[in-house]
Amino acid sequence: MRMTFLLLLASAPALLAADASFNGRWDITVTGEPRGRAWWLEVSGAGTPDLAGKFVGFPGGDMNRIEQITLQNGELRFTFDRPAHGQQHAVHQVYTARLAGGKLRGAFESGAERLQWVGVRAPELRDKDDGSWHEGKPVQLFNHKDLSGWHGMIAGKALGWTVEDGVLRSTGGANNLESDAKFWNFTLHVEYRVGPHSNSGIGLRGRYEVQILEDYGKPAGLHSNGALYSRIAPSENASKPAGEWQTYDVRLVGRSVTVVLNGKKVIDHGYIEGLTAIADNADEAKPGPILLQGDHGPVDFRNVVLTPLVK
Repeated sequence: MRMTFLLLLASAPALLAADASFNGRWDITVTGEPRGRAWWLEVSGAGTPDLAGKFVGFPGGDMNRIEQITLQNGELRFTFDRPAHGQQHAVHQVYTARLAGGKLRGAFESGAERLQWVGVRAPELRDKDDGSWHEGKPVQLFNHKDLSGWHGMIAGKALGWTVEDGVLRSTGGANNLESDAKFWNFTLHVEYRVGPHSNSGIGLRGRYEVQILEDYGKPAGLHSNGALYSRIAPSENASKPAGEWQTYDVRLVGRSVTVVLNGKKVIDHGYIEGLTAIADNADEAKPGPILLQGDHGPVDFRNVVLTPLVK
């Protein structure tokens, strides 16, 4: 018995060190999934009694604090019980993962749903919005005639967008649009219009969503018009009423984002911790496309102009 206790005591530091390897932020790719789904996970306190986590994933998409999380015998396990539309009982979701070759290799189960996923450590993005960047040549991403330069985010799904009188329109339930071109640091000018109760968004590098929401006169929050969805709340509600044209001017350098909504700066050099629900690719170290969300409600766009930022 004494020998067994001593062996366990001697191995404890190694076990704690192995558990601590789970700590950090992880960019997750869901394998074999047609949407190109990307998730995000942060683990802290692994190897201590204070294990905790935050997660952006499926379904839902909010940045959620994980309330039920364990790490035993090299397996990370966390669960959610979430209300489901049209069902009386909450949906039970189970995520598990193990470290292998420096990556998290995991699985997701919820009822009959089964998914596999792989997480890599989120990169440090060294670019700073420090005044050293200047504007290059503007790029008109929407030509006011057709959908040249864009494709659907989900392959094989109908686009559900039209171009009428120089305006790009989705009636809701459409395939999200993704620009063919990919970008790194930039400013982005967008003019858009939403009807009553509508919801859309703009994906920066295909990873970070600037929320579009018909919420005129309502309190500002993490899901408001002008928010970096579920991560950074706008400083005020600068929305116009439904049916009016509105403008976004967004500046993205590394993880720094500044958002001007209808001429009012509502996020000033906000720090982006990681992916949001709109993300369809998890490689934060590479350039990515612009996304226009069309699957949540009717929305119109008439100008989408991107200006690269260069040294």
